[in-house]
Amino acid sequence: QVQLVESGGGLVQAGGSLRLSCAASGSIFSSSTMGWYRTAPGKQRELVATITSGGRTNYADSAKGRFTISRDNGKNTAYLQMNSLKAEDTAVYYCNANLDLTLLILRGGQREYWGQGTQVTVSS
Repeated sequence: QVQLVESGGGLVQAGGSLRLSCAASGSIFSSSTMGWYRTAPGKQRELVATITSGGRTNYADSAKGRFTISRDNGKNTAYLQMNSLKAEDTAVYYCNANLDLTLLILRGGQREYWGQGTQVTVSS
């Protein structure tokens, strides 16, 4: 049973910081690309950042220079450190786990999993 549980969202003033956490269960973490996505009011879900099982990172242009994605394989947890927050960062943030192909072949089942989301509200 795979579960992704996000935490760390909340209300913050513009210019402030938050750190989101995503705790994964189900023995998939170390062999998955972990990602953060967000859905703003009236908009489609968009990529924020990803980090591969090997530690390679990728960021949306809107996140570059302000957000940092990281992972702790020992704790099965991914993080998103968000600094210099802006009102336009207000959204529900979702954690995603995308299984590496080798794990998918061994394990079968779903290729990716989603958390339930955590609300981030930035007041201007």
